[in-house]
Amino acid sequence: MKLKLILLLLFCSTLFANASQIDTVFVESESMTKSISNIVILPDSYSAQKESYPVLYLLHGAGGNHTDWISKVPAIKEYADQYNMIIVCPDGNATSWYFDSPVDEKMRYETYLSKELINIIDNTYNTIATKSGRAITGLSMGGHGAFYLAFRHQNVWGAAGSMSGGVDIRPFPKNWDLSKRLGDYAEYKDNWEDNTVINMVYKLKGDGLKLIFDCGVDDFFYDANKRLHVKLVERNIPHDYTERPGGHSWDYWANSIKYHLLFFSDYFKI
Repeated sequence: MKLKLILLLLFCSTLFANASQIDTVFVESESMTKSISNIVILPDSYSAQKESYPVLYLLHGAGGNHTDWISKVPAIKEYADQYNMIIVCPDGNATSWYFDSPVDEKMRYETYLSKELINIIDNTYNTIATKSGRAITGLSMGGHGAFYLAFRHQNVWGAAGSMSGGVDIRPFPKNWDLSKRLGDYAEYKDNWEDNTVINMVYKLKGDGLKLIFDCGVDDFFYDANKRLHVKLVERNIPHDYTERPGGHSWDYWANSIKYHLLFFSDYFKI
């Protein structure tokens, strides 16, 4: 597969003592015939001639874009240095839900993330180009997306997380353009049942995919996350699950990402 890549912006941040390199990368997606923006954060130690680096794919939520994490939680630049990992923030469209939509052939973000972008990142940067060197997490829609993609592509990602994730989309048939991605719930119920994360637990076996997720007890996705936790326990699937005070907010996610990064760093060291 040949994909065009345009490296638009390359600069060294002067905001911190350890100056992470931040690239803005445009990838020409063949599956959607359009250019998609991505932020790539390289640790200060990065060198294309030296060691290979693990990569964390960090997804935004509904209504957001690829700049959300770097602008709302600028400390992730420091975290890239601290954990010596590459962090990739893709643009997932405001409401793609990271599906290959069964009702809109122009929305193929599963293919983009799991194939096209992975290939570009591994061919452009000095990465550990196996599942042992890849993890994925995200917030809200991105939490759903991270689990959705990792559950379906366990050969690509070795670890996955979700922060306040919409892990059961069925209670929200009128929200966040979900009906545009899956069809009206009353008419296309199978699409909703087949593409909600909580119904995909059967794809997991033992501890083959390392999992971490959490949700604030005041969040509208709290019930779904708690039910997913119970289901994983019933299926004897190892995972780290935390519920703590908080709602659906950047204050919560700025705190949550710290725990996810530690979890993934430990995974990359195994």
